[in-house]
Amino acid sequence: MKIRKRYHLKKKMLKEVKITLGEYSTILKPKSKVEIIETDMDDIILIDGNPMIMMIDGEPFPTLKGALELDIKSRYVVVDMGAVKFVIKGADIMSPGITDADPNIKEGDLVIIIEETHRKPLATGRSIISGPEMVENTSGKAVKSIHHIGDEIWDLTI
Repeated sequence: MKIRKRYHLKKKMLKEVKITLGEYSTILKPKSKVEIIETDMDDIILIDGNPMIMMIDGEPFPTLKGALELDIKSRYVVVDMGAVKFVIKGADIMSPGITDADPNIKEGDLVIIIEETHRKPLATGRSIISGPEMVENTSGKAVKSIHHIGDEIWDLTI
């Protein structure tokens, strides 16, 4: 990943990011040093030097490091232990491996993929179908993977 620019986030943009993140805005703590880095992929927001938020098609969403600090109660997809080894390698999430999903997920929503035992985040992605369909379907893709453990964003050090 090539970094093109790095600068502090302006207060106006920070306020917009907080509003768009909704319940995930708790990741932005008061008095934190908030910067943005423009990369050849997606822009990433650093909080105290850690990549905590990524801009996906202009929409802010927590990275996995950011998601680890959150209590995930919405926009989640739970996968069974058999799917974990594929998800952490960047595979798209298939319906048969999904045990639970937020019923409010609509097609095209950004979601956090978590494992069923410890409920830890494994990846982020964009839903291809709705939350209820993910659980009901017995075949086909449900989520297109965007960011997973071990990728360039996960390994990013500044």
